[in-house]
Amino acid sequence: MLVPYWLAAPARAALATAVRHGLNAGEVHPVAAIHLADVLTELHVAMARDAVWPDPAARVRRVTGWDDDVLPVRLSAVELESVLALPALPEVLRAALARVPR
Repeated sequence: MLVPYWLAAPARAALATAVRHGLNAGEVHPVAAIHLADVLTELHVAMARDAVWPDPAARVRRVTGWDDDVLPVRLSAVELESVLALPALPEVLRAALARVPR
């Protein structure tokens, strides 16, 4: 099951940076590396999804009052676990991802 985490552009950039750092530094188990590569793919897909179908995310942003750069990044439980295990993940992002999405 994929769970959407609504992240602004700076949070998505920080997530991508932390994932790339973990992959390049060899800090992760090879299986976790596969899940982290999937996270990088989802970050790209989230932007593409919004470009092709902008209305669903726009409706959520309008109702919640979020900025225009907030997009849903859909992560599986194993992807989330792999991300949260990254030592370089900023604490603010760790806290945002550790919360149960609403």
